[in-house]
Amino acid sequence: MLVSWGPPGLLILAFVDSAGVPLPAGVDALLVALAAVRPRLAFLSAALATIGSTVGCLILFYLARQGGRRYLDRHTQTGKGMKLRLWFLRYGLATVFVPALLPIPLPTKVFVLCAGALGVGVTPFILVVLAARIPRYFGFAWLGMQLGQHSAAWLRGHAWHFAAAAVALLGCLLLLIKAGERLR
Repeated sequence: MLVSWGPPGLLILAFVDSAGVPLPAGVDALLVALAAVRPRLAFLSAALATIGSTVGCLILFYLARQGGRRYLDRHTQTGKGMKLRLWFLRYGLATVFVPALLPIPLPTKVFVLCAGALGVGVTPFILVVLAARIPRYFGFAWLGMQLGQHSAAWLRGHAWHFAAAAVALLGCLLLLIKAGERLR
């Protein structure tokens, strides 16, 4: 149904996905499909996906800000949850940026919840989400315009490249954070 709605459907899907309902790669796939079918609307679709995702992340961020500290304390005391929380405490918004930018499935929502519950400022949070979502969604729109129905095969064929880029980007960000810590 959302495909038939075109760009407004993409706005809704991006909002729902970022607000907490997990739809792995749903926004990306719909954006590529819309860009392939309607190239004239590709960049409008990317802009609406960016807006929907940013607003959805803000909703999750504000929910965490209101009551998320207790939720976070209850669900991140052991195991994987504790590890993700410690990563956020150590690396801050870099933990939001990397998974929001890359198309491989990484735990974005946990870090958005951490950002809200642990008192990150709204403006830096929005800027990080936009810095990640704009290149991601406009890149998918461009890919859909260029490759059309062959986009999915190209993405599957380059999955290792994306994984390597994720590791390299994370490494660079960690080095920058450590350098900043030393300067302080």
